[in-house]
Amino acid sequence: MAYQLTIEPTGDEVEVDEGQNILDACLRAGIWMPHACCHGLCGSCKVEVLEGDVDVGDASSFALMDMEREEGKVLACCATLDTDTVIEADIDEDPDARIIPVKDFEAEIVRLENLTHDVKGIWLQLDGESIDFQAGQYINLQVPGVEVPRAFSLASKPSDGKLIELHIRLVPDGEATPIIHNDLKVGDRLGFTGPYGRFFVRKSRNEPMIFIAGGTGLSSPKSMILDLLESGCTTQITLFHGVRAKRDLYDDELFNTLADQHQNFTYYPVLSQMEAGDDWSGETGFVHEAAQHHFGNGFSGNTAYLCGPPVMIEAAIRALMQGRLFENDIFTERFLTKDEENRKRSPVFKRL
Repeated sequence: MAYQLTIEPTGDEVEVDEGQNILDACLRAGIWMPHACCHGLCGSCKVEVLEGDVDVGDASSFALMDMEREEGKVLACCATLDTDTVIEADIDEDPDARIIPVKDFEAEIVRLENLTHDVKGIWLQLDGESIDFQAGQYINLQVPGVEVPRAFSLASKPSDGKLIELHIRLVPDGEATPIIHNDLKVGDRLGFTGPYGRFFVRKSRNEPMIFIAGGTGLSSPKSMILDLLESGCTTQITLFHGVRAKRDLYDDELFNTLADQHQNFTYYPVLSQMEAGDDWSGETGFVHEAAQHHFGNGFSGNTAYLCGPPVMIEAAIRALMQGRLFENDIFTERFLTKDEENRKRSPVFKRL
């Protein structure tokens, strides 16, 4: 059985299968709707039910408060239809966004590599068609024995759509990452769905680009930078990658090589907590401090892309604001998975 969903103010109509959530139905139909975690944690996909009966599903009380439920608000990633329904969604048009329907894929693990002591690289060879995506987007990976898929950013460039690369940090008490780190092997087959997300390069802009990444938040910037350089971009690109110690640093050889090959690309690895024995003459401190030092605390005229832990994102936003860069020029991707605690959205910006 299926129900008809009408989305206002656009008037788009989508067929929603029984038990299928609103967000999944829209994304598979090529209709974009705001979203982030896809697990009812963040509240990014909140919509208002104007007509019809909807089951709110497993939405957290943090992301969807009781008062909002009484007002007819639901989270599209959790809500399912009981009747034909009309909703109102806050959908912003973005001239740089490509409409790419979400699809299901099957793939084989063809390479596993320990990138650091707690970060594993996984390369998946796709069956059949390639995945079409914008650099910076992510997938939902089905981990064996884990009910809820986990979100991981694509580290490979879109032109390599048959072979995708993921960087996965071990969360020792997590449900999914210990399986990925300890149990998966070359030859295993995994399913995933994608692409998801609104984190991608705004190529219509002509300003220099600043990428600030923390830990495995390097995944999306890596994909974005590789795509930009492959396309012949000549705009200035600066990457800051912050990690704790030298043993946490990875892909530095790649980015140093790219910096040697492309005059418009600059790379700054940054260590915040050097360990005894670290042989290091590069940037130290927090990654946003390195950016402030390099740009003289003046960021106006740039476009910034931030990806990493929420505390890093918040610190970077404050630093960019102090340097006269504001909401319309800052784009973020946050880590928020089913294994993590609920996180508040930025107190600085409505969109971020």
